Amino acid sequence: MTGAMDQELYTVPGCRVGIRGPLESDVAASAEAIRRSEHIARWNPSDPDDLPDLIGRQSDNFRTFLVLDLADRGLAGRVNVSNIVRSRFSNATLGYDAYTPYAGTGRMTEALALVIDRVFAADGFGLHRLEINVQPGNEASIALARRMGFRYEGFTPRMLFINDAWRDHERFALTAEEWPGAEKAILPS
Repeated sequence: MTGAMDQELYTVPGCRVGIRGPLESDVAASAEAIRRSEHIARWNPSDPDDLPDLIGRQSDNFRTFLVLDLADRGLAGRVNVSNIVRSRFSNATLGYDAYTPYAGTGRMTEALALVIDRVFAADGFGLHRLEINVQPGNEASIALARRMGFRYEGFTPRMLFINDAWRDHERFALTAEEWPGAEKAILPS
């Protein structure tokens, strides 16, 4: 699951973004993207200097994908696939941030389609189920989860400690059988 394959830019025809694992050469661009993206601090207070730590944490249980805009090679976002469990559970959790000026342009929809394809593909992670946990007021992230086909599964009170308080989350899930594939999800109809 880990390795050189994750360092190569992965995209599909018609997509405006590509995804790949983080590199040491991405540290400055990542810090700058997080600093200019003040909108994410309310929901996920990302540390602009955390990329070296994330690179060191890459493993069979945790993967990070950077989202690169194909037109200008700018860093459009980041997707973490965490809590990867194999065997009978075959599940992981997705977390994502869209960076300014790309937030709200549909690029994260395209990026999640690419990541979800990788997670469910037999030659990728080969998992069966994904979940996304979102704070109830984060309407943009909830809309993205629903746009990707994730179904609402429930409410978890005081799930994560964010911005000095335990925050409630809504849980959404998607299984491999429910996933239509990247072409259907990201290309215009």
